[in-house]
Amino acid sequence: MKPMKTDSRLSRREFLKAGAMTVAAAGVAACAKNPVTGQSQFMLVSEEQEIQMDRQASPQQLSNDYGTTLDTSLNGYVSGVGRSLADVSHRPQMPYNFHVVNANYVNAYAFPGGTVACTRGILLNVDNEAEMAALLGHEIGHVNARHTASRMSSQMVIGGLASLGGAAIGAKYGGTWGTVAGGLGGLGAGLLLASYSRDDERQADALGLEYMTRADYNPEGMVGLMEMLNEQHTREPSALEVMFATHPMSSERLATARQTVNKKYYGARKYAFYRERYMDNTVDLRKLGPAIRDMQDAEKLGGEKKYAEAQDKMGQALKLAPNDYTGLLLMSKLLIAQEKYNAALPYAEHARDVYPAEPQASQVAGVLQLKAKKYDQALASFEAYDKALPGNPYVGFYKGYAQEGMGHRRDAAEAYYKFLQKVNKGEQAQHAYNRLVEWGYVR
Repeated sequence: MKPMKTDSRLSRREFLKAGAMTVAAAGVAACAKNPVTGQSQFMLVSEEQEIQMDRQASPQQLSNDYGTTLDTSLNGYVSGVGRSLADVSHRPQMPYNFHVVNANYVNAYAFPGGTVACTRGILLNVDNEAEMAALLGHEIGHVNARHTASRMSSQMVIGGLASLGGAAIGAKYGGTWGTVAGGLGGLGAGLLLASYSRDDERQADALGLEYMTRADYNPEGMVGLMEMLNEQHTREPSALEVMFATHPMSSERLATARQTVNKKYYGARKYAFYRERYMDNTVDLRKLGPAIRDMQDAEKLGGEKKYAEAQDKMGQALKLAPNDYTGLLLMSKLLIAQEKYNAALPYAEHARDVYPAEPQASQVAGVLQLKAKKYDQALASFEAYDKALPGNPYVGFYKGYAQEGMGHRRDAAEAYYKFLQKVNKGEQAQHAYNRLVEWGYVR
């Protein structure tokens, strides 16, 4: 089997079957030494493939969560804590990177190559740096134990990864109302973030405790984190729906953490929580707290299709934080859900101006500009999106549609032809093919 190149993008087929090629070529099971246990483990996904799949899928997921925070000080602080934990982990050589993402829901996740993200929604509920270290350590634990790669290897044998290409869990990411421009979803992000088993969670808990105490954090931070999550879930289950889907939580895990701290890490309770340092570094985020909570309420109402009430709540949030990227895009999506496209466009354009490097606003603005027949602006929006997140074939279709609207038949035909080389089913493919036939490029 030829080694997978790390400097080139994988096709969808390669992405979904990375490692399965090993089975087809060799016809035998592969084993690798687990970096945590040291024991032989059934594994068809190499470390190189873990990193490549991460690099391909994580940018889309980060964008679905409204991008990495513009608060560079906060992101640097979280990254520093994450790096200190990664350095004492079983796989310090992995290319870890840490992100505070602008999503309001309560969650944290890790991709197999070392990309770790936590939402601003969960950081609002964390009380001190030790609890945050527990959160990040848990996610680093999943990377170190190779939980995603192990699950993928098993699925390759059971039925092939192609059967997971439409993993339903992917739809839970990226906002209540899903992707506005149908077909612009990320490649495989849902697959890589599908739920862990309870055994995986227990092991990640244990590793999180190990790493945080190695880095001199009080292990009671893990207990505090789990108490917070369990209390929130009891009080308002919907607030943690996504996190509990991907990270099964139970009172048993909380009890185990308490027992482990009291027995194995009793002496480590002398370490600090660093609450004051956490409060100092999250002061700007906590100032946004009231607006974020209004947005959380609006998203919940939107999910219940109570759009008028949701719009009122989002309006309250934007009065408190008029230039909040997430709030602006959520308001645009709420208006789109009500088919108020003209009203939705200024919010999407404002969001793009607030955070020009983050592509989701360009995507939403581009679709709305097409509806408004502002084809030149739509083309510019999709070109900006494609530059930030290259490789999505549907962007090529929308660029072709904009060229068609401007009367640039040749450019539109070229875009449609390239699109059809990658996608040959669906409404967009039918439109592209019909135009090529109508214009005489296909007979």
